[in-house]
Amino acid sequence: MSKIKNVPITTDNEKVNINRNAIEHRATWMGLMMDEAKKAGIDLVPVARKAVGRTGCFHGLNVYKKNMKKEEDLLSFAEVFSSELTLKSFDMDIVKRTADEFILEFHYCPLVSAWQKQGLSDEDIDLYCDIAMDGDRRIAESFDTFEFDLRGTIAKGEKVCTVCFLKKQKK
Repeated sequence: MSKIKNVPITTDNEKVNINRNAIEHRATWMGLMMDEAKKAGIDLVPVARKAVGRTGCFHGLNVYKKNMKKEEDLLSFAEVFSSELTLKSFDMDIVKRTADEFILEFHYCPLVSAWQKQGLSDEDIDLYCDIAMDGDRRIAESFDTFEFDLRGTIAKGEKVCTVCFLKKQKK
């Protein structure tokens, strides 16, 4: 029996459903590629981590930084990162948004939904989720002043994913 509980809250919004379907489609590709690699005796995990990490760097530099009003400012980053569609697609709540901390709780994950529909094990879903989070880790690393802290995930059986972007403390 799966320990993962992943039920959407928002279900009647056409734009959200279209966005979730697109996210699920990409997650389906990832899950099937990983599964086929495993069947072929290929450890695709290091390659997947690098590719997803590069995607995060690309988005950090070419999407978030370019659209922020104030460079290296966590509040400006939060504004760009938490669009209304993104918030609703992941049934996200902003727990904290200050100059030092940007903390989000995801109540639903379309990636996990796609992997569940494929019948993947909880262990594989947890691994693929962690690989997907490498994108967010690298988004944070594309900024000199931010760091990333993942405090829990739906894929590990927790009620929410707690994603934190934090201002680096000066040493």
